[in-house]
Amino acid sequence: MLDQPTTTGMRASAQLLEALDPIKSDSLLALIALAEADPRNDKIDVGVGVYRDGAGGTPIFRCIKAAEQILWQHQNSKSYLGSMGDRRFTELLRPFVLGRHAGDERLLGLQTPGGCGALALGFKLVAAANPTARVLVGTPTWPNHAPVINAAGLEIVRYGYYDRDAQAIRFDEMMSMLDGARAGDVVLLHGCCHNPTGADLSQDQWADVVRTVAHRGLLPLVDIAYQGLACGLGEDAAGLHALLEVCDEVIVAQSCDKNFGVYRDRVGSLWIKSADAATSGRAMDHVAQIAREMWSMPPDHGAAAVRTVLDDQALTADWQVELAGMRARINNIRARIAAADPRLAYIGGQFGMFSMLPFDAHQVRQLRDTHAIYMADSGRFNVVGMADDAIDRFVAAVVGAMNG
Repeated sequence: MLDQPTTTGMRASAQLLEALDPIKSDSLLALIALAEADPRNDKIDVGVGVYRDGAGGTPIFRCIKAAEQILWQHQNSKSYLGSMGDRRFTELLRPFVLGRHAGDERLLGLQTPGGCGALALGFKLVAAANPTARVLVGTPTWPNHAPVINAAGLEIVRYGYYDRDAQAIRFDEMMSMLDGARAGDVVLLHGCCHNPTGADLSQDQWADVVRTVAHRGLLPLVDIAYQGLACGLGEDAAGLHALLEVCDEVIVAQSCDKNFGVYRDRVGSLWIKSADAATSGRAMDHVAQIAREMWSMPPDHGAAAVRTVLDDQALTADWQVELAGMRARINNIRARIAAADPRLAYIGGQFGMFSMLPFDAHQVRQLRDTHAIYMADSGRFNVVGMADDAIDRFVAAVVGAMNG
């Protein structure tokens, strides 16, 4: 007969969770909760990073709706996909993500749960290959970059990427960091639509970065989560394609969440290039094993919908039309904000969903309290996070805050 557990033993077990330290809440998630709790009908939430149309909604793409209808009619199984996910999904993504390098057998990819899942896999692969690798990260950057890198056990080396007051990239500081980096260091680069600043590298700046990364023997890890939302699918990946041209090793974390509007379905991919196909295959074996340990296999539905779109020429064409419409709306709102005041002119020369206003946390809270405008304490705001009829009120409140 088994001994009955003692009261002492049960109490000792319960104390395990009591020893956990409190977690500092994610500031952006806390901001979303604050906005949701605000009862004012005219509130403007430009903190959450989703596209909104002229009516203020986040619509489902026509092509995705059509793809889901096809899946409903013809999908005949919910069986497991395996750690690599939907292989047809990654095969069809190749030309859009990799461009002229799509046929390179050294480039291998797999499906991930969103771009964040791809980042986690990429950094864990780096840690498996070289636990002492350093990751060079320009600041400010997406708030989840550091936690994902820290979770992989890698050292972060920060440098200033953007001067918020001058509204300019600190390119000299960036190049100084790259010039002083040691071979094997990882460089985290935003493929386009830099989050949170909207300040993308120019073509000439990309060329300098690519030359230095290759010359110094650095490993670029490119986070490309907004392809198609700046200038176009090919144009937005030009920096990535230039890196693939000259670097033997490249890691790419890609997301479909924004450019297909499938945020909650978490659709992404990870791509690896090495010096030869055999090494890439071995690296992908490690990635598949890491994925097996983390989520076993990725969710199917969102990737299946994207795959269905890309497997149909008419749906692919419609996706590109819808994506062009999103891009035009983003750029039109940027131009509208930029024209409102000379101090906001820089916003018109930036790209993507985000920019940063030169506000401190106190000014941001004043906008929240007085005008029901919600943005991150850093001044980061989603330029396309509001309906058409809210833009003028948002701009007036911002200009008023700038005037003091």
